[in-house]
Amino acid sequence: MCGIVGYIGTKKASPILLSGLSKLEYRGYDSAGISTIEKDFLSVMKDKGRVENLSKIRGIDKLEGTIGIAHTRWATHGKPSKENSHPHQDNSKTFSVVHNGIIENYNELREFLTKNGYTFYSQTDTEVIPNLIHYYYSQYKKDDMQNFLKAVRKACLDFKGSFAIEVISKLYPENMIVVRQDSPLVIGNCEDEKYLSSDIPAILPYTRDFYLLNDLEFVVLSKDKIEFYDKDLNKIEKEIKEIEWDAASSEKDGYDDYMLKEIYEQPAAIKNTIDSKISLDNKCEFNELNFTKKYLQSLNKIYIVACGTAMHAGLAGKNTLEKLCRIPTEADIASEFRYRDPIIDNKTLCIFISQSGETADTIAALKLSKEKGAKTLAITNVEGSSITREADFSIYTHAGPEIAVASTKAYTCQVVLMNCLAIYFAEILESSDDKLIKSLKSDILDLPKKIKKVLECDDEIKKFAKKMYREKDAFFIGRGVDETAAREGSLKLKEISYIHAESYAAGELKHGPIALIEKGVTVIGIMTDEELVKKTISNIQEVITRGAKTLIITNQKIDDKGFDKVIEIPKTNSFISPVLSIIPLQLLSYYISKYKGLDVDKPRNLAKSVTVE
Repeated sequence: MCGIVGYIGTKKASPILLSGLSKLEYRGYDSAGISTIEKDFLSVMKDKGRVENLSKIRGIDKLEGTIGIAHTRWATHGKPSKENSHPHQDNSKTFSVVHNGIIENYNELREFLTKNGYTFYSQTDTEVIPNLIHYYYSQYKKDDMQNFLKAVRKACLDFKGSFAIEVISKLYPENMIVVRQDSPLVIGNCEDEKYLSSDIPAILPYTRDFYLLNDLEFVVLSKDKIEFYDKDLNKIEKEIKEIEWDAASSEKDGYDDYMLKEIYEQPAAIKNTIDSKISLDNKCEFNELNFTKKYLQSLNKIYIVACGTAMHAGLAGKNTLEKLCRIPTEADIASEFRYRDPIIDNKTLCIFISQSGETADTIAALKLSKEKGAKTLAITNVEGSSITREADFSIYTHAGPEIAVASTKAYTCQVVLMNCLAIYFAEILESSDDKLIKSLKSDILDLPKKIKKVLECDDEIKKFAKKMYREKDAFFIGRGVDETAAREGSLKLKEISYIHAESYAAGELKHGPIALIEKGVTVIGIMTDEELVKKTISNIQEVITRGAKTLIITNQKIDDKGFDKVIEIPKTNSFISPVLSIIPLQLLSYYISKYKGLDVDKPRNLAKSVTVE
């Protein structure tokens, strides 16, 4: 969580920093602050609340410094307050620091520094960073840029946990030092300007050329020069990477909110994801992969590991992989995976899904899998992200920047890409009927057109949302792959409307949850599998009998069964039906949140990229 921005160049830093923070608020919005190097001193301005509050602080528009760092916070240590806001300084106000991540051993470091005369003014783990840098720097007898770098390195080697750190000092008004460990940090390069951020969209308007840092790579920046060092401070060379994202794709483009824009971007996002991979006349292509029939036949298990929405995409993918490839497949929550000592060996393939490619729990699970001898495959939306540098193989969703905290287009692209991957495996293994494979391919190619058709339900969903937005509870049910879509629909409603929502396999209602059904409670049923639709209808009748209101999402022809509202979606293969069935539920959550007057894009307590465990 948290977002950091940095700038060093020829322009005033503060407007650039504030603009970058506004684009990173999806990473955290409890507090915000900036620090710039002014004449002979470090300026620090910060406050709790949104970036908008920070931009109104008296004097912030008078800052002249051309070097600065900035931070928007998602609180971990210490409540949201001005004192706990970043940037933090050492006691002598020589160094300013912003930090994304968690210093797990901060209590021990704080105790050590206190014994050495340092005083702390916040409850954060971050405040140990500038003071520890000062402690090591003060041991050197002269001011020297290399000693500054050595002090930062010594401090970082003492830290346990994750961090992306930007450091500036009043002693070195032409330089900045940055480093990362298990937290994202990118550097945008221009001829006489350098931009830094924890996420590409924040600085995409300024450059397409980026350096992507590995763990414990230290960088010394000036306006016209970048020097890279390894953890032993040996100079290294880094390749620059051109990012193809369009800067305009990270703007609202006339929509009221990013979430609504991203819901409507799903036809294009899915088309970009499947282009070059799926065609009716050729086998599915993944040029990034080199799996052989012998290797795939050797597998005794596939694990799909992810968190939150990505986990729900993994559950849909598990269904397709098992049925097409006949390989036992298990979907697991990343935060639990490595703590249950999973059975992994060189006959295991582990697939990791992360929208940002920076999800801490997922990356930790990936590292464990590699240690145990498994091959690892990452599915993400961000080229050059941490997970892609750790995994043996990586494939991309090509959804474009997703700014709203609640994921929409990334989820549907993940479901589609998992299905493409299953087809790719099945064609290598020759494990599935050619007619079935060709039919599934045809349905995948038709998805962009069918999604546009589903989006026509916007007004109907908006009307239903108006009837529902004051409710306190909701239930989502489905069977088979529809149950995975029910999970995602339930999560969306919780995330942005703060309505308590539960999802269940429809057949499980009578085993306990039906006790919660009472008059007026809304139950949302998903029915897209013709083999299971009659069973699901029976389960929904059970809740109608008990007074529930019902919203049905279906591609089946069903007689009037007393449902309050039925949203019909186009027919498609059941493997990919979650791509279509989730869209009305995304819209439902969106409009309920709007009727409640909530911040759709930045729901409370949540952040887009979860970079702490």
